[in-house]
Amino acid sequence: MWLILLLIIAVWIIFSVKDIRIKWISTPTFNYFKRALPELSDTEKEAMKAGDTWWDASLFSGKPDWNMWLKSGRPRLSDEELAFVNNELNTLMGMLDESEITARGDLSEDTWQFLKEKGFFSLIIPKSFGGKEFSAQANSVIVSTIATRSLSAAVTVMVPNSLGPAELLLHFGTQEQQQNWLPKLASGEALPCFALTSLHAGSDAGGITDHATVCHQEFEGESVLGLRVSWSKRYITLAPVADVLGLAFKVYDPDKLLSEQLECGITCALIPTSHAGVNCGDRHDPMGLAFMNGTTSGQDVFIPIDWVIGGQSGVGKGWRMLVSCLSAGRGISLPALSAGTAQLCAKSTSAYSQLRYQFKQPIGQFEGVQSSAARIYGLAYSIEATRENTALAVDLKKKPSVITAIAKYHLTEQARVIINDAMDIHGGKAIQKGPLNYLAHHYAGMPISITVEGANILTRNLMIFGQGASRCHPYILKEMEAAQMTDTDQGLKSFDKLLVSHIVHSGKNAVKALLNGITVARFVRSPVSGEVARYYQKLTWYSQVLSSLSDIAMLRLGGKLKYREMQSARLGDMLSHLYLASCVLKKFEDDGHQCGDLPLLHAAMSYHLSGYSTAVKSFIDNFLPRGLRTIAKRLYFPIGTRANGISDEQVKSVCASIRENHTTRMRISALCHSQNMPGLEKLERALALSKKTDSAYHDFLRWQKKHSMSLYNQPMADQLCAACEAGVFSEGDKQMLEEWLTVRDEALSVDATSA
Repeated sequence: MWLILLLIIAVWIIFSVKDIRIKWISTPTFNYFKRALPELSDTEKEAMKAGDTWWDASLFSGKPDWNMWLKSGRPRLSDEELAFVNNELNTLMGMLDESEITARGDLSEDTWQFLKEKGFFSLIIPKSFGGKEFSAQANSVIVSTIATRSLSAAVTVMVPNSLGPAELLLHFGTQEQQQNWLPKLASGEALPCFALTSLHAGSDAGGITDHATVCHQEFEGESVLGLRVSWSKRYITLAPVADVLGLAFKVYDPDKLLSEQLECGITCALIPTSHAGVNCGDRHDPMGLAFMNGTTSGQDVFIPIDWVIGGQSGVGKGWRMLVSCLSAGRGISLPALSAGTAQLCAKSTSAYSQLRYQFKQPIGQFEGVQSSAARIYGLAYSIEATRENTALAVDLKKKPSVITAIAKYHLTEQARVIINDAMDIHGGKAIQKGPLNYLAHHYAGMPISITVEGANILTRNLMIFGQGASRCHPYILKEMEAAQMTDTDQGLKSFDKLLVSHIVHSGKNAVKALLNGITVARFVRSPVSGEVARYYQKLTWYSQVLSSLSDIAMLRLGGKLKYREMQSARLGDMLSHLYLASCVLKKFEDDGHQCGDLPLLHAAMSYHLSGYSTAVKSFIDNFLPRGLRTIAKRLYFPIGTRANGISDEQVKSVCASIRENHTTRMRISALCHSQNMPGLEKLERALALSKKTDSAYHDFLRWQKKHSMSLYNQPMADQLCAACEAGVFSEGDKQMLEEWLTVRDEALSVDATSA
């Protein structure tokens, strides 16, 4: 006892007496920190400076402010945006048939013209330049809705309103560039594309080999300062039809015409595709979808320096421009495509599983089918929650690079799970292409979302925690800055103050995590009451564990953590599932605590809590030495994480909720409209009739089973007449059953072509 007391006093003295603390604690830690700092490339440094944090920082801190989160705003559209959705967007949906589009290899001329005239390519451009100036929420809703019908059209609309010329001009263009280009982009006179990816540089923009040399050359009759650019790009969406090319390349200045530096860095420029030497034409075939995607190249093409975005002062600032604007692609466009796919799958699967009978009962009654269906519905609810709240962050003028990376990776991966489950449940219906097949093109196009805006493997393993650890942690980034100060003495003083706060912060989180582990977070405050309150308590506990484990990982590995990608990915998964789960909880609150949505919430939360649990266990098992693994688990989770995945009862409950509550089913697929979509339209009509004929049909099946021998080989119409004469149901029921069986057969049919 006395020994423990003396130890506590010694520690207190060391940390309380500044000179002792600096000599024995801060200075050694400061020197270790300087050695352990990761070597960051220029592109990584720019990425660290770009963007900001939001709710992710609160989750990372170990003390999430739930009241702030729930009051951060409710996703909504303005009256003008709603009018556009109900009119222009609704008209567009009637013009889209993905089977026709892919067979043609392009959108129809009428569709292209409609998109241009109605402003679908100018959603983000201010009204002062002729654009719509819609919110990120509206942009997301529009792309999501189109994606339920046609991925080809959705990608075509998505690109001009994502990372590209318009976005870059708005933030970094000169006034002259904005006045010249934005009205043309808004009216559809100029269709844009942006070229970043080349043969040896995809996610690693620093590896770009496309280059330009600063020089003087004659242009339009006079000698001007400019760039002689050479490039070869691929995978560029809209390149085959673009009028203006946004281009990223490295600039070199051997004659020092701009500065004393030979390498000026990554630069972005706008080049008319009609400009001499620009080649845009060779087209790719992205999984059979019909959106325009192809190559662009040029060799020693001279452009005036004024064509650089931002003018001469924009030379070398291209990467900062790009990472500052990535939220549009990662936070809006790709989550929107995922939401469209998810809602299509939820709507079609919930209908098909009630209409398709095997062994005299709907396949939706089979527990194996229910397991997959429940996953579809729960993840669709989660995707929509994350889509809404990530777009909300952009509308709040945030640039949360970590959150948008989480949304991009996890929503595209969840959509991949959903489309696979939907294909399994639909079986043969899903693999025969044609107008009646509403899943095939989405299944083929799913890998496209996985690869763009940073490949998913890179996003998960390098970006989410790689950026999150330093950007979201309350002290790490400041400590890094202190360690890099040229004045070492001043850096040590700053570091000392930060270190004390960091140690106190880490200690509190470790103790809280231990206490909450013992009590299973039963005494954590929740902003709401009822059965949902337990989720808030668990997420707070899990946040504290993440914060504590992150500090341990960074202390042990320092800069080497950057290269331990599997460990970094697991920590990133922990942060990601906290964010995704918090979006689910907020959606439930924003939607007014809909009772029919409770099973969906439970399914989604079970998925995310289980995902967190898997990540934390894998991290501990693979990060800590064998002898410490059990100790760590006993400290943080004395009686387990209490997250076991979705239960059988929850599976049955969520499927029953979707089957029995029309409003719940419509809410989970609100952006997916069946009108003018033959396969889905037939399903919806058959499902509506089935609700009226369900009782009579099951009476008929029971009667049919009793008389199976006498009914052998009789046409269905004769069997229905016999049942009606036997008093199984009325004449009116018989007529309704005949209609329903006809419509159902049409809905379950597939397309066939002549040999």
